[in-house]
Amino acid sequence: MAAAAKHDTRSSDTARKVGTHEMADTIRVLAMEAVQQANSGHPGMPMGMADVATVLFSKFLKFDASRPNWADRDRFVLSAGHGSMLIYALLHLTGFKGVTMEQIRNFRQWGSNTAGHPEFGHTPGVETTTGPLGQGLGNAVGMAMAERHLNARFGDDLVDHRTWVIAGDGCLMEGISHEAIALAGRLRLNRLTVLWDDNDITIDGKLSLSETGDQLARFKAFGWAVKRIDGHHEGEIRRALKWAIRQDRPSMIACRTKIGRGAATMEGSHKTHGSPLGAAEIAATREKLGWTLPPFEVPEAVAKAWAKVGRRGRKDRKAWEARLAASDHGHEFARAMSGDLPEGAFAELERQIAAQTEAKPAQATRVSSGAALETLFDRVPELLGGSADLTGSNNTLVKGTATFDRPDYAGRYVNYGIREHGMAAAMNGMALHGGVIPYGGTFLVFSDYSRPSIRLAALMGIRVVHVLTHDSIGLGEDGPTHQPVEHLAALRSIPNLLVFRPADAVETLECWKLALEARSQPSAMALSRQKTPAVRTAPASENLSAKGAYELAPAEAGPAKVTIFASGTEVPIALDARARLEAEGIGARVVSTPCWELFDAQPKAYQAKVLGKAPVRIAVEAAVKLGWERFIGDDGAFVGMKGFGASAPYEKLYEGFGITAEAVVEAAKGKLK
Repeated sequence: MAAAAKHDTRSSDTARKVGTHEMADTIRVLAMEAVQQANSGHPGMPMGMADVATVLFSKFLKFDASRPNWADRDRFVLSAGHGSMLIYALLHLTGFKGVTMEQIRNFRQWGSNTAGHPEFGHTPGVETTTGPLGQGLGNAVGMAMAERHLNARFGDDLVDHRTWVIAGDGCLMEGISHEAIALAGRLRLNRLTVLWDDNDITIDGKLSLSETGDQLARFKAFGWAVKRIDGHHEGEIRRALKWAIRQDRPSMIACRTKIGRGAATMEGSHKTHGSPLGAAEIAATREKLGWTLPPFEVPEAVAKAWAKVGRRGRKDRKAWEARLAASDHGHEFARAMSGDLPEGAFAELERQIAAQTEAKPAQATRVSSGAALETLFDRVPELLGGSADLTGSNNTLVKGTATFDRPDYAGRYVNYGIREHGMAAAMNGMALHGGVIPYGGTFLVFSDYSRPSIRLAALMGIRVVHVLTHDSIGLGEDGPTHQPVEHLAALRSIPNLLVFRPADAVETLECWKLALEARSQPSAMALSRQKTPAVRTAPASENLSAKGAYELAPAEAGPAKVTIFASGTEVPIALDARARLEAEGIGARVVSTPCWELFDAQPKAYQAKVLGKAPVRIAVEAAVKLGWERFIGDDGAFVGMKGFGASAPYEKLYEGFGITAEAVVEAAKGKLK
């Protein structure tokens, strides 16, 4: 596919035959022009992968530009998100409504839908937010998993599509790639194809500066089918994509390309990666390509050829819609893909809340979480769970659940292995695909491994539930390497992430309901290893955890002089301290704070009522203080961790680090003097 071939773009013959090389060069020109106009961006990758993308979209990708959300479309993931002008050019040329030439002109500008890196929900046709390298590859694994699972549930008539990924050298160097491709290989996800932009370039220069590994051998070792091609040869590209479709395992095609393909003098240079080509180079490139139209204009014949590509899947889409309308599963499929929960999904959960309020069990909140899943799992068939090799500790497996695995992928529990990052990225992909509500477990301390994907879930606004057990020094003897102290603060700092730390069985059940109802927010459940007493012992007419924070126990010995705020397993400590203060005639109240983010969303009047007017405010949590100022102000007292933990039985740790009712009472009296 000769990028340097000249085209007479002045031709008014709209009926002339347009070759794929000319269609690809249109991507190149739009990419270099948009980056130049923005004076920032990455023209090299879009120019280098234009040939591969053109063949993929025009010959293989199943989509209909007029219906971006067609459920049975192929998913296309640009994992190398810095090359965003590749997907924007494709979306514009194939006719995705909203991705206009004006948006291309305003690439990377305030108010445009053509952001520097592709953003899910911001631009029609963008399946996932990419940019942090490797994330899109991990997401694509989850999309392929969701496709196979839904195929097992609803059949070929409704679910029969592929996932295609363009990934670069950087994606494959990132550690997440190891986790993602290993999982995909183990699961033999044959509907997944990675198109590697094998251009031998990084920002710093030649790839050999930092990488000499054999990527084809690596993928093959993980169970993938692999092939190397000339990424600028139309015939080789077409034959390789046909080959990929026939494989019985995931496939990776190494597309040998030149970064900045078509550029007059900079083709193959690392300088094209992340900077505009410059006016002189663009002028020379336009001359080389025979491109005579003004900037941001496309030859009419080429525009028509691309528009035809955008309509290519319309017949398939209409046939699918007819099958959906005739299917006995049609209504249930539509409900699942819409994200709506089944009617009565929480009926048994509500009964369990009432039962647990009466039973008052003393148990670890991870056990309560497992009980919540037991009540929900059969009633919400979209739930697809798993754990990063900590199933028994996380309490994430509902008894009797089949494993998600070949040959039919009907099971609803994934053995992710020790791959927290890969698990989190795959869960994002499942949620983005639709029809699945993923949850996955690990220890809270290992949320550090998952954090990049948790952050992107929050940015995208997708429903993913992270079950994070062993949430404090309360895990005991495993010691400070496994005892999270800064992790709650770190997670609470992520915008749009719901961080739940329930105090007992009732709050845990309430928090699970909230997590599943939150369609545009991911959730993190911080759950205890150790047993904790029941604190919700009186019936409530509403889900109190939905308020984020609420008065659990009022002052009774007189006007409140002390308010004690606490979350999770420290709520019983707060209640004990309150009882001691009240016994001495000091009015004290306790506020449970299971979810700060939900509290921040409450009306100001409610917040003021919960915070109260007591002159002394104290917070108690077996974690660092950071963030508690919103409850206790700058002059409030804090009883918690000031450093890392230690190895010992948890009772000794609480005593040794001074997280006790006695310490809370002492702090209160000290402030009252």
